[in-house]
Amino acid sequence: MQLYRWLVEAAKVRGSAKALVYRDTYLSWRGLQHRVERRAQEFASMGISSGHWVGLMLGNVPDFATLALAISKLGATVVPLDPTTGMRDLALIMDAAPLRALITRPRGGVDTSVPVEEVTQRRTGRQPETPEARRRLQGTLLTCSVYKRAKDEAPSGAAVVLFTSDSTGDPKGVLRTSENLVAGAANLKSTLDVTPEDRILTTAPLYHAYGFDLGLCLALCHGATLYLEDEVAPKRIVKILRDQEIDLLPAAPALYAGLAKLPTAKPLKIKRARYLAAGSPLSPAVAEAFRARWGIRPMAMYHTTETQSVAIDRKGLAPDSVGKAVDGVEARTDREGVIWVRSAAVAAGSVTVGLLRRPTGDRVPVGGVDKDGWFRTGDLGKIDKSGKIFLAGREDNLVKVDGKRVALGEVEGCLESFAKVTAAKARVITDPLGGPMVVAKVVVNSKCGAEELIDYCARNLAPYKVPRRIEFSEAL
Repeated sequence: MQLYRWLVEAAKVRGSAKALVYRDTYLSWRGLQHRVERRAQEFASMGISSGHWVGLMLGNVPDFATLALAISKLGATVVPLDPTTGMRDLALIMDAAPLRALITRPRGGVDTSVPVEEVTQRRTGRQPETPEARRRLQGTLLTCSVYKRAKDEAPSGAAVVLFTSDSTGDPKGVLRTSENLVAGAANLKSTLDVTPEDRILTTAPLYHAYGFDLGLCLALCHGATLYLEDEVAPKRIVKILRDQEIDLLPAAPALYAGLAKLPTAKPLKIKRARYLAAGSPLSPAVAEAFRARWGIRPMAMYHTTETQSVAIDRKGLAPDSVGKAVDGVEARTDREGVIWVRSAAVAAGSVTVGLLRRPTGDRVPVGGVDKDGWFRTGDLGKIDKSGKIFLAGREDNLVKVDGKRVALGEVEGCLESFAKVTAAKARVITDPLGGPMVVAKVVVNSKCGAEELIDYCARNLAPYKVPRRIEFSEAL
């Protein structure tokens, strides 16, 4: 119920001040609370209550915030999901997350809840579970599919479950307790000096840990105004930054690269600008190009789904580093260069297909916690004498694209499942001003075009996992 508790406190203090802004509309804190109360009553009438998990498959729109808060009010667990999730991943998530309900919006006029059931049957070979009810939420185009689920099917204690990828590329749900959320927001308050007067623009997806933590949670916890944007077009973003005098911008380096390419314009005059870059490396070229164009230097940041915010380059003077650990977080490296993190914000556990994991012990796997509370991130790097953290890659087969984890083996497996492909090898390349992208080299056994392979991947993988370029070779 932590998200809802923050809302109640903010509504008492901030009242008629702006809470949520989207395009030309806004909600005050009292208005937001009123909408949340109505949605909570609607969910309760569907049989959703404390202990249930509810999937929320939406982008950066006001309904995401309203529905997440209503779910929290009931004591249920919020499970944000990427609305562009591929069919394979969606089937795996449905197996791993015992959802009591799944809220979706139409995709091109077709409700996403139907393909979920069909693809689950295809993958598992068993009869898919049919929703006991499917309702249209009042005043929206959103559909809520309600499933028969016993409360003890879902692990208890989680306020939010955020999905990422494990080392094999399969979806992994990271369990966050209310205590984890409070600790994560508190760590950032002093580091970023967040106040109720701050204006936060979230272009990072709210269903992703980066956008969820630095957008929704930060605004709720401190009563700041949250601006939502689901159209990441540089011209539109810079207009919002200027017109609304945005103080805090959590975004991917690719957005800063796009903004740096815009025609010459007057620098942004924002006194307390804290523009953050995370999810992939912030290159010195992008940081300097953005500063030269807009007069603000982006701050590189280290953030993961399991640990929340780890480090920030607060002065923005060393983009090759992700800065020093934020308040309340300890970081160290071992002999192999693996980064370990200890904090009250570290997630309580994770779920994969049919398995709850809280790994502990002497030999700790990636994503595990040792007996002293240190979390093994799987990231490689070093920490210099001043405490600055430098990232250098991963100890497993994961890479990051647009701030999201991609297992290269999953991309290769998808390509090799295509009848005309004999072998495939995927890698990530980085454009200095365009960011990271997946490309693949393939060996084929019959005539095949690159577009044919890319279309096949697009039907089976999330968009950020799809290779941007296919290279043909006689051998790997």
